[in-house]
Amino acid sequence: MLKVLLRRVLCALLVLVVVGGCGREEAPPIRLRGAWLVVENQSRLEWRDVSVVVNGYYKGVAPRVAPGGRLEAPLSGFVTGFGQRFNPAREKVSRVEIRATEASGTPVALDWDGNTGRPLVDDGQGR
Repeated sequence: MLKVLLRRVLCALLVLVVVGGCGREEAPPIRLRGAWLVVENQSRLEWRDVSVVVNGYYKGVAPRVAPGGRLEAPLSGFVTGFGQRFNPAREKVSRVEIRATEASGTPVALDWDGNTGRPLVDDGQGR
């Protein structure tokens, strides 16, 4: 009786481990959260002098993003060189370019293009 109970407990634990790990898919490093852009540093090194360009015109910067950290910014905070702000009510995000330097000095380049890539994920947690 004890062996049967022990076997059932072990099987249940195995099922929980397998099912718990299978359903999780790593979120893409560039995604939307309502009218906010989320950029996640999925590396093990800090990013420095981070530059984010939306649609080739609108730019935002951050001094650094920690390993595993996120840069979250409202789309309306991205500005052109002439001071025009991105208007999420009138314009959709079609391209995102991230440039930075890792703490080791290695350049970082992440790009997302709506014409050639998968749709930009909106994680549904709008602000």
